[in-house]
Amino acid sequence: MKVIIFGATGMVGQSALRECLMDDRVQEILTIGRKKTEQQHTKLRQIQLSNVAELSSIEHEITGYDACFFCLGVSSAGMKEEEYKRVTYDIALSAGTTLARLNPQMTFIYVSGSGTDSSEKDALCGRE
Repeated sequence: MKVIIFGATGMVGQSALRECLMDDRVQEILTIGRKKTEQQHTKLRQIQLSNVAELSSIEHEITGYDACFFCLGVSSAGMKEEEYKRVTYDIALSAGTTLARLNPQMTFIYVSGSGTDSSEKDALCGRE
């Protein structure tokens, strides 16, 4: 299986990347983001792209993939609604549309950190 991961430098994306690196069924991983990860592995290739909403310049590099973990996102804290929507909805829709056109059989998984708590305490129950 060949996998694309968006947002591999974030908390959720790092976990998706780690799982893919450890899974023998995953033969190739391509990360796409504004920054590269610090990971190095024989099955990992990384593309640094200043505007991840615009994939036309790399279409030839994102064809032939089986799955995409879209882990790119931000906290809504302190953000204007328009910018939050652009990051969490518009970019995901743009990437998904392009990938579906290039890889019609691809599974696109939108992975959200919704409800997560960076302090690692359960906000509802006060548990660690």
